[in-house]
Amino acid sequence: MARWKLLACCSALIAALAVQADAGEMIPIPGDPVTIENGRVSGTLLDNGVKAYLGVPFATPPVRELRWKTPEAKKPWKGIWNADTRLTNCYIPLRATTLNHYFGEIRSSEDCLYANVWAPPTAKAGDGLPVVVWIHGGGFQEGSINFQVYYGQALAKKGVVFAAIDYRVNVFGNMAHPELSAESGHKASGNYGLMDLIAGLRWLKRNAAAFGGDPDNVTVLGQSAGAMALDLLASSPIAKECVEIPGRPGCHKLFDKIIALSGGYHGVAAPHLETLTETEAKGVALQRAMMAKDIAAMRTRPADEVYEVAKTNHITFSGPTLDNYVLTETPAQTFAAGRQIDVPMLLSSVGNDIGSKTAVTSATTLADYQQAAHSLYGADADAFLKLFPAKTDAEAVHQAKAVARISGFGIEARDWAKAQAEHGKAPVWLVQYNHPHPYPPGVVITDMDVKTAGAYHNSDLPFWFGTLDSLNLYRHIRDWTPYDYKLSDMMQDVVVAFARTGNPATAAAPIPRYSPRKEQRLVFGDKGVTVEALDERQLDFIESHPARRN
Repeated sequence: MARWKLLACCSALIAALAVQADAGEMIPIPGDPVTIENGRVSGTLLDNGVKAYLGVPFATPPVRELRWKTPEAKKPWKGIWNADTRLTNCYIPLRATTLNHYFGEIRSSEDCLYANVWAPPTAKAGDGLPVVVWIHGGGFQEGSINFQVYYGQALAKKGVVFAAIDYRVNVFGNMAHPELSAESGHKASGNYGLMDLIAGLRWLKRNAAAFGGDPDNVTVLGQSAGAMALDLLASSPIAKECVEIPGRPGCHKLFDKIIALSGGYHGVAAPHLETLTETEAKGVALQRAMMAKDIAAMRTRPADEVYEVAKTNHITFSGPTLDNYVLTETPAQTFAAGRQIDVPMLLSSVGNDIGSKTAVTSATTLADYQQAAHSLYGADADAFLKLFPAKTDAEAVHQAKAVARISGFGIEARDWAKAQAEHGKAPVWLVQYNHPHPYPPGVVITDMDVKTAGAYHNSDLPFWFGTLDSLNLYRHIRDWTPYDYKLSDMMQDVVVAFARTGNPATAAAPIPRYSPRKEQRLVFGDKGVTVEALDERQLDFIESHPARRN
């Protein structure tokens, strides 16, 4: 017995040391604790003077009987909540150490629904600073607010209160089932991740002022699935419901501006949204595969078992569902009718985004380019080659890259911008990141080829966040240059300008307002920024011949 007590003691000590090593030296913040609606919260002071509050609960962890239920409000606590280290991810599998975006062994559990908040060094309650809220990507299957590439201290240093909120993903965030629909009270199930985001944003609206933020100036920033979630939230009936803010009478929006990076539900390249019937059928299939009597029995099984049974049986809950409660129609339908949450938007893509890799975009010679065009477009190949002409190998490579830049999420961003410009009142801007990362000689990254990756999906994130060094935390896989840091600083300033004023243009990045009559976007490239005119004929051809994502 003494031996087991000793082992337990050592394990606890190792765990505590691991937490301290992860957080660094924990320095108290002068003026803490901060008082929010749930109780008092104390954070830690970072080396750059920014205040960090990591792991603040905005809802009750959805564990045990709360699995597959609408998020419940966190009960008030006594004493002080020590928000000085990152807590768990909502349940996701761990990532291999040789993958491109590897950020350590972060704990993963259903014990989640926490927020991370970073505030400027001098921020105090009532300062009215702009608030930026991060929604991570991951295909609605993975992702975490605790990856260091998503940390908000650089943007907070520039004068915004930066927050990130958890949400459930994969089988835990997206599963529907007839029994869950019956018990819900609104004849719907699934969309737990979206409801988590709504709960988190409502919580931030009510509590942003305590950290120095303005609850009536909240910019939501999402990438990939996070951007797709923002498109859905802008279209959701329950997201449109008024938010009550203490001390501020009237009806308040869930958010006041949108920055969407590489994601959306507009145009022919938009992802499919399943119906409730389709997703419920998958829930029944999972129940049978688990050999569980009912939902109550499924809730007793450990998370790793539920996840593995779904994976082994190829039962994928791909994302949000048209459940006729959270989502009653597609975003394209909502925007076409002018029913969206009508706020200013900055929509972005990257030069070689998901969906843009085809034989045409990969061509390296004129012969390859022409052959790929005929193979991909058949009888319409000649029309394609007239729109994207090339007579030399160099011109073919140039045109291949041009096709990639306006395909995939690039064309979705344009279609979303067009829908807002034609059916909304708030302005919209288009940008694209098109600067490949610099890699050290001989580096091996198992989930991509660094020689052909280009401006890959996710490659813009460390630039927007000012977290370039996060990619070298565990092994050296980037050779950043002074220009990379300069470009990152420029892109951060765009986020801050948009959060402050609703206009992303800066002196260094004069982004033109999007208009369907003169389609333009600003491009962040290898040598600075350029304003690129979009050719409607080229866009229409690519949209009518989409290279669909998996």
